[in-house]
Amino acid sequence: MGTESINPAARKFVFTVMITSTLGGLLFGYDTGVVNGALPYMAQSDQLNLTPQLEGFVVSALLVGAAIGSVTGGRIADALGRRKMILALALIFFAAALGCTLAPSVYVMIPCRFVLGLAVGGASVTVPVYLAEVAPADRRGRMVTQNELMIVSGQFLAYLCNAVLGVMFDGTGHVWRYMLFMATLPAIFLFFGMLRMPESPRWMALKGHVGDALATLKKLRGDEKSAVAELSEIQDSIASEAAIKQFGWSDLMRPWVRRILFIGIGVAVATRFTGVNTIMFYGTQILTEAGFGQQIALIANVANGLTSVLATFAGIWLLGKIGRTTMFKTGILGTMGSLLVIALSAMYMAGSPALPFIVLSMTVVFLAFMQGCIGPVLWLIIAEIFPLQLRGVGMGICIFCLWIVDAMVGTAFPVVLAEFGLSAAFFVFVVALMIAFLFVHTCVPETKGKSLEEIEAYFRGNEKKRLTLRL
Repeated sequence: MGTESINPAARKFVFTVMITSTLGGLLFGYDTGVVNGALPYMAQSDQLNLTPQLEGFVVSALLVGAAIGSVTGGRIADALGRRKMILALALIFFAAALGCTLAPSVYVMIPCRFVLGLAVGGASVTVPVYLAEVAPADRRGRMVTQNELMIVSGQFLAYLCNAVLGVMFDGTGHVWRYMLFMATLPAIFLFFGMLRMPESPRWMALKGHVGDALATLKKLRGDEKSAVAELSEIQDSIASEAAIKQFGWSDLMRPWVRRILFIGIGVAVATRFTGVNTIMFYGTQILTEAGFGQQIALIANVANGLTSVLATFAGIWLLGKIGRTTMFKTGILGTMGSLLVIALSAMYMAGSPALPFIVLSMTVVFLAFMQGCIGPVLWLIIAEIFPLQLRGVGMGICIFCLWIVDAMVGTAFPVVLAEFGLSAAFFVFVVALMIAFLFVHTCVPETKGKSLEEIEAYFRGNEKKRLTLRL
């Protein structure tokens, strides 16, 4: 059934569900991006007394929490329901953001950032699942992609708020508290908005609440006939999945599965070798190190957020035109080139008035390649390569590794920046990206145009060939 046949009331309701639930993605983006502008002011605060090491811990505490939240969030959502999980996440977002705002010391700030990370990780898995399960079939791709757009929009909003508040309250020692407090507002809207949203009809059917599932589908689809037909499909799907033998942890040791897991973790880690979150978290400090004043750096950093939003639009369009590995390798080369220019410029143009403008322009180019080529492909590849029975646990392991590497980079970067300077910090990422390019070129197969069954057969078939050669 096409969207053109859905009555206006149902179409409006589906749109409201999408916008309301993706406030979770907006909070994901805001809470990961706000520290970019707040951190320099936090470092200057007499209450927090942040050293470079403590700055790294403040940033990485959220990332460690997100790693744990992404692994556990899906299981909790399966037990409680998608809607209840998002409501709980909204409360955690609010309480943790308020805790960060009022933190009297770094030893309160770090645990609050960790709890905030739990909400970020939980939202990263729960919101896309909820969207996929309430969306009409012909709008599912657009609605799920909307969450990625809301994440980068949240980061852009954080940079914008940081710039406005930094200019307005620069004379006050607590401007960073105002920046962090702004994250409580979307959390309030998310909570009260989700109170009016329906539970996932698929989850209700899975739990045996068939009548409630049908009533929700009628409201979402706009007519009884299509709702009944979709409920029948959902029940058939649930029955089919129940009949499939699920993989256990021991199955991860199968040679062909180990290869998939190696590729999935490698792809996830390769995206972090770009150093993207050093720019997302420390962008203001990078621009200040290059030569901008603090207020100018805050304002200039807004360009990074806007670039991320526009590049995400471009990346979504490119996914249907270009192969996955081609996009990935193009993104690696683009990010590597821009970081190399920053590193060489910082080495040979230190003190030049042109240096901060070169660094700003190259961070914009970097984010265009990162969000336009690498970002969209990451989630697609790790979703496509795992077989159905292993997709949940496999993607969970890959996302966990992604967050952990993020935390390691986030902890180390301010120390490297303080001890060795801007040039050395970015040369490290250039070398890491060379390794990432070789990995993608030699290890990652092209999946565009292949069905999920064909991809699974490819990995199984390659393993059989290797066993035959050994014999």
